[in-house]
Amino acid sequence: MSGRDLETRERLLRTAARMFADRGFKRVTVRDICRRARANVAAVNYHFRSKLGLYREVLQVAIDALRSTTESAREAAEGCPADEKLRRFVHVYLRRLLAAGRDDWIHRIINREIADPTPVLDALVDQGMRPRIEYLSAVVAELVGCPPDDPRVMRCVVSIQSQSVAYLPNPLAARLGLKSNLTPPEIDEVAQHIVRFSLAGIRAIAG
Repeated sequence: MSGRDLETRERLLRTAARMFADRGFKRVTVRDICRRARANVAAVNYHFRSKLGLYREVLQVAIDALRSTTESAREAAEGCPADEKLRRFVHVYLRRLLAAGRDDWIHRIINREIADPTPVLDALVDQGMRPRIEYLSAVVAELVGCPPDDPRVMRCVVSIQSQSVAYLPNPLAARLGLKSNLTPPEIDEVAQHIVRFSLAGIRAIAG
């Protein structure tokens, strides 16, 4: 593939990522993408075989980002007791999630996929989400003192995740007065709150 072809391919990926995140898979056409990316309308078929093929590659970038965050948290907590594993996971996760200047198309496209699933949903779940949920479930199960498949574990995991994503900038949060665009020290304060709140809840459930 020539340098020009590679540049066109990358431009299509960048353009499609934002368009799919803004409007969803079904409401974006190949013609729309090519027009905005300044590419020939046949370029999508040439590089990705179809609109779905292009979407798969875009979503794979999001999946890889999820997996990278989980792996970073796992490595940071290696060898630590369960409460410290949770603390390090939440800090790593929030720093990645709320980093200044972060392009939020990844979170938006994931929400689009969840709300209106495509054939790519299984890859998102199996490669991106399941490893994170399994890791958190193992940590919570250790704290509660029960098997990872105990229903209490998943409820705790959902609570931890929900507290974190609530701080993503969105119109509802803004109207409710929840500050967005947090500074690094503020992110760490939020992470510490989530950890303390979650550990207290988990210990109450364990008791």
